[in-house]
Amino acid sequence: MKVIDLRCRPAYLHDFFGATPGTAEYATARWLNRRVGTRGDDQHFARSLTPEGFLAEVREAGLSKAVVVGRHTPSQHLPNDQIHQIVHGQQELLGIGSVEPVLQGLDGAIAEADRAIDQLGLSGIDLEPGFAEPARHPDDPLYFPLYEHLQARKIPLFLMSGPTTPDPSFNDPRRLAAVARAFPQLRIVVYHGYWPQVQEALGVAFRYENISLVPDMYLFLPGSEAFVSAANGFLADQLLFGSSYTFRPIRQSIEDFLALGFNELVLDKVLYGNAARLFGL
Repeated sequence: MKVIDLRCRPAYLHDFFGATPGTAEYATARWLNRRVGTRGDDQHFARSLTPEGFLAEVREAGLSKAVVVGRHTPSQHLPNDQIHQIVHGQQELLGIGSVEPVLQGLDGAIAEADRAIDQLGLSGIDLEPGFAEPARHPDDPLYFPLYEHLQARKIPLFLMSGPTTPDPSFNDPRRLAAVARAFPQLRIVVYHGYWPQVQEALGVAFRYENISLVPDMYLFLPGSEAFVSAANGFLADQLLFGSSYTFRPIRQSIEDFLALGFNELVLDKVLYGNAARLFGL
């Protein structure tokens, strides 16, 4: 069984992921592990406090690829160079870069997206409108030139969503419809799958096939049944697996995923094939 984990970060990447034992951020990482259903040790992620430990975790979980996601928001910046340093030369790892047009300016964000792909060898660009200051929706006109550029270059766009959005009103999948409609060749991948707005997210993905959903750790919370039901039907080519490590053990997430009720015919697509097609593997 081949598995690509679309959302997988080592603890040493940032305090947010548990980089510094004994801190409030480390305690929060343990709390979130309990909150999303980790069984056993809620500080399992301490193994990935070193690069060697992270690679061992990825390999022992049996992943074909682990996707390390960058981030650029006013409150947390994971620089593209840092993501490159983690994934470079490691055949099991892929990196996603990030930009922030509000902070970098539009021209600066587009230039940084090109640098992340062309010079650093990253495989997509992450954008987090709901975490900007002020918060924005993905259909804000500010972002449209960036979307046009990514579409023209066939670079996948990764969007952050979900209940950790500071203002929950910006976790609104309906606002993504205008983007998908305006840029039909832009591959749009939504982390956290807009949980808990599951039905609305599925409705937008039903209408626009260039939208893919990665519910990651929220796939194991109430509401996941709808993602599974949709994947067994129309969403078979638009749902992708993610563990959201360090906030959930990789191996446990795979095991829990296999118990959710996916049809055998769609398992390979959701665990591997859809992501392999997205990245041209």
